[in-house]
Order: sequence, then structure tokens, then C-alpha cells
Amino acid sequence: MLSLLLTLKRLFSGLWRAFKRKNFQVLFLLVMMTLLSGTIFYVKQEGLSVIDAVYFCVATLSTLGHPTFVPQTDLGKIFTIVYIIAGTGLFLGMIGYIAYELIKQTGKNGD
Repeated sequence: MLSLLLTLKRLFSGLWRAFKRKNFQVLFLLVMMTLLSGTIFYVKQEGLSVIDAVYFCVATLSTLGHPTFVPQTDLGKIFTIVYIIAGTGLFLGMIGYIAYELIKQTGKNGD
């Protein structure tokens, strides 16, 4: 349990330092807008609940994918294709900034 808490502390520390970078702030905002737009789309177009839509959006952008949900409409399939192509790059760029701050922190602490 202690290891988990220390890891979370380190993660949030890296996230806090990444937020000080303007590029990260822009990426974070774009990712949040992407998640919001995807959630709204899947609730309206595919009839998912808000929680299911958010879960699908996060799973899709983090490249994990959702094991059972497949868009049922042609518009849903087209939107998902664009969503994956655009959103995954944004999400990975944001994760890259956090990883950079974590690596930089490790180098300074000698961990």
C-alpha cells in the first residue's frame, strides 16, 4: 500500500510540474474537450449512458479500446475513426509531457 501511495505522489508531482508548461495546458484542454465532445456524441448518437460514454472515450484515447462496444450507426463509426486518429495523438502527447516531468524528476533525485 505504501508503494502505491508513493507512486501516486510521484505521479501527481509530475502532473503538477507538467501543468506549469503552456503546451501541456493546451494539450490538457484539448483532451478534455475531446472527451466531452465524444461523451456528448455517444450519449446522443449511440444511446450510451454518460458513464459508459466517458468510459468508452477514455478507453479509446488511452489506446486500450473497449472490448464489447462497437458503434451501431454509420455516423458513429465515422466519428469513432476520426476520434481515434485525432484524440489518440492528443492523449499520448499529454502523457508524454507527464512522462518527461517524471523522468526529469528521477534524474534530479537520483532515484
